[in-house]
Amino acid sequence: MEAQMATVVAHNIISPLGFTSEMNYHAIKCGDSSLCFYERAFGTSLSVMASMFDEAIRKQLQIEGFTWFESLVIQSVRKAIADVGMDVSGKDVCFVLSTTKANVESLDTISDEQVLPGRTAEKIARYLGFVNEPLVVCNACISGVSALIAASRLIDAGFYRHVVVCGCDVLGKFIVSGFESLKALSPDECRPFDEERIGLNLGEAAATVVLSADKGKWHICRGAVCNDAYHISTPSPKGIGSGMALAKVLGNEKEELAFINLHGTATLYNDQMEWKALERSHLTDVPANALKGYLGHTMGTAGVMECIISMLSADDGVILGTRGFHSSGVSGVINMSSHNRSSDKNAFIKLISGFGGCNAAIFFTAKAEEDNRALPLPDYTTISKVILSSKEIWINENRLPTVERGKNLIVELYKRSMGDYPRFYKMDGLSRLGLVAAELLFQSVPAFDDYEQTAIVLFNHSSSLCADKKYLASISGEDNFFPSPSAFVYTLPNIVNGEIALRHGMHGETSFYILPERNEKMMGQLVGSTLADENLSYCLTGWLEYMGEDDFIADIRLIKKVN
Repeated sequence: MEAQMATVVAHNIISPLGFTSEMNYHAIKCGDSSLCFYERAFGTSLSVMASMFDEAIRKQLQIEGFTWFESLVIQSVRKAIADVGMDVSGKDVCFVLSTTKANVESLDTISDEQVLPGRTAEKIARYLGFVNEPLVVCNACISGVSALIAASRLIDAGFYRHVVVCGCDVLGKFIVSGFESLKALSPDECRPFDEERIGLNLGEAAATVVLSADKGKWHICRGAVCNDAYHISTPSPKGIGSGMALAKVLGNEKEELAFINLHGTATLYNDQMEWKALERSHLTDVPANALKGYLGHTMGTAGVMECIISMLSADDGVILGTRGFHSSGVSGVINMSSHNRSSDKNAFIKLISGFGGCNAAIFFTAKAEEDNRALPLPDYTTISKVILSSKEIWINENRLPTVERGKNLIVELYKRSMGDYPRFYKMDGLSRLGLVAAELLFQSVPAFDDYEQTAIVLFNHSSSLCADKKYLASISGEDNFFPSPSAFVYTLPNIVNGEIALRHGMHGETSFYILPERNEKMMGQLVGSTLADENLSYCLTGWLEYMGEDDFIADIRLIKKVN
């Protein structure tokens, strides 16, 4: 394969602060915020402080025949590719969509097939002229950074010459009620890392980065995804996953860092965890900032958008202030200010975390590289496989005798293989399926204990549709508005990765991808480029589909790197 390196050749942000990256950056530099208070939002009893487009702008951006979410993605991607005059119809161009919930706010108005993220990405890609099958990264709130890491690997490995990454999420009663059920929202403007922080504000936006093997100023030097293996919805107090991700991307280049852009949700535990990760990595003296006080937490958009803003601020020689920060509310010193500061350095790290115990870090640099690089793809072999459907279970070439069928089969296998893990009964169908299949897979390998060197990379078509419908039923009307925090958390498909990691103490990469259809070629590209990480020796990977109690399939395998 030809040696190449992913560089940023174009980008765009569309948010309530502006329709271009530059408009958004200059508004933030001036201290502007798009956070507003909305009473009885989305026809519910909820009142929320959030960043949302007003009705006039929505009408301006809406494209006939597309949902609001789809329209926002199209507008941002179209502006980004227009800036470089890119023809996206080539076989060497890929489209990657980063989102947590895509069209979920339209779940009660469009068909199940239309709401699936893979189908949504396919519809958008075809409209814009992409010919290759798109990829959806659905890794909770780290989705944007995960998408950039995956895209850079695909370019560095020579699979594509250009990858267009768009992060987008929009707000509605589904998402807002879910975060409210978790008691995570602040009624006032959020205050990242401040001693008086009480919660986050949500936001909607789209942000696009065009990565290319062609020459660009900024390039992705390193990226890492690590899991806490601590809790599904609470970050590790010790900052384990975030600290590991930071250590992987930092290298020996601490002195080159202008700043570290933190997730900074302004929730009590997230901000403390990020500070702990900085302390573990000896980075508390490096300037740090967080941008949620300007545009809120934009979920699948956040990682992409905040990387763009960070590139522009570094180009401008500015470390942006953290709006809402006044006095530190974490356990030790943090190099943060509410005011803009200056810097002449040309590198930064973006750090982010999300539900399912996932954490990601990415190192951007504008330092000139004399030589391109190739991502060394390893060879690997399957050492065991499991196929579990609603009717039968196969481990390698052996069919296991069973009594039950459908969801009862999963319970039967749980009792037979585990039986002492009561968390199982709290899980949604997708997580139960994945947890049991993974348990059987690991048990099929004699004396397997290399969990620390094992990644979890899973794929499907349906995302978490069954869990989405269950949660939607809990908020179906004013007289039936009882949002459940546990049901909401399981509307993220990557929670199954987190459940497996938590069960087995796995701190390696955990990633969930959604495809329009099962595509072994793309799955192989993503698994191979993940295993290029020298710290990984194994990968639990495969197809995990749960469409209902009598319609599911786990086709997973444990693969081992052989060079």
